[in-house]
Amino acid sequence: MVYQKSKTLLKKQGLAASKKLGQNFLVHQHTAERIVDFAHVNKEDTVLEVGVGLGALTRPLAEAAGQVLGLEADSGIIRLHEEQQDLPDNVRLIHQDVLKADCNELVRLSRGNRLKIIANLPYSISSPFLFQLIEQHEQIDFAVIMLQKEVALRLLAQPGTKEYGVPTVMLGTVATVKMLMQVGPEEFHPRPKVDSAVIRLSFHPLPERAAALSAFDRKLLKTIVSSTFGQRRKTLLNGLSSAGLLGKDVLRECIAEAELLPTVRAEQLALEEFVRLTQVIKKRQV
Repeated sequence: MVYQKSKTLLKKQGLAASKKLGQNFLVHQHTAERIVDFAHVNKEDTVLEVGVGLGALTRPLAEAAGQVLGLEADSGIIRLHEEQQDLPDNVRLIHQDVLKADCNELVRLSRGNRLKIIANLPYSISSPFLFQLIEQHEQIDFAVIMLQKEVALRLLAQPGTKEYGVPTVMLGTVATVKMLMQVGPEEFHPRPKVDSAVIRLSFHPLPERAAALSAFDRKLLKTIVSSTFGQRRKTLLNGLSSAGLLGKDVLRECIAEAELLPTVRAEQLALEEFVRLTQVIKKRQV
């Protein structure tokens, strides 16, 4: 298999999976092909691949899509592929840290279309990457992402569970989350110490639940959610008080107006209840 050849070349060229970059390269062809199948792309599509690595995903993706924009932060990996010319002609390699990428430029390279993303990125940047997707959701069609299984389960968590948290709530305002498959450590080089999972985030069209939310201040919602989950064992009132949004007595009134109990905890609130509380607090701040 071509990717196995690349893996050997990696060693021959004095390159190795970087601990600093958190690299664990996917090296199982069948799994890569299944992930591409889940993406449902066709020859009309330009797909953004985040984390090209040894190209295990890149090659089946290039067979399915019209063009692949391959972002890779490791200059050594870029050089390897350029010297070996081992990727299909419809793959455009871009040496770029995805967290510093210009989303508008990526949309332009995608011929003005919303981004269709497949990502197998270092787990150390999963959280900032997910919040980047949330911030730029209007420019994204979908994202199929390999994550640490524990993180994937958090995104799928329900209120009242220990996994339910800030990313669960914030992602719920812009996307639906679907578990696609679980992946074991043996499918990577080197083997990670954790299990992995592939999920699909669907941003467009805006999911029915998110579309049903009435207008709210997204920045304020994030502040409220972050402050209350930051002290998740405290009551909602005490968690909110630490954010400095309003006085405690006013916050108590806001909680009542939002039809919530001051003794409830953040992990017990549904997305709609967080949004309702945000609307009430915003009104009091004016």
